[in-house]
Amino acid sequence: MQEQGVFVDHTTVHRWAMKVLPVLAAVFRRRKRVLGRSWRFDETCLKVSGEWKYLYRAVDKDGDTVDFLLTAKRDKAAACRLLQQAIALHDIPERISIDKSGGNATAIESLKGAIGGRIELRQSKDTVFT
Repeated sequence: MQEQGVFVDHTTVHRWAMKVLPVLAAVFRRRKRVLGRSWRFDETCLKVSGEWKYLYRAVDKDGDTVDFLLTAKRDKAAACRLLQQAIALHDIPERISIDKSGGNATAIESLKGAIGGRIELRQSKDTVFT
């Protein structure tokens, strides 16, 4: 816009984004690809802007990202939040594979109780993402 000689304030761009982004999100959700029914769920520690954060992520059997969450705390609440987001977007998986993390296991068990126990939980020390 600046090349064309049009001055646009940053608040105007922000207003446009607030109007357009929900529309784009709805279009992208309608066109999302089908994910596998078997998920791998894990967390890792990252340094973001000089502070340590935890990246929770879920991928399907083919390595496609189901969902992710960046949080300051590594606890059951964070794991539950990611699982609830992922299930809301992609439906309930048949099985979830995790490492030996206690927080992730308790989050999945509590979620299984809330939805009727239709998720098979697999724990392995060697769970690896591709």
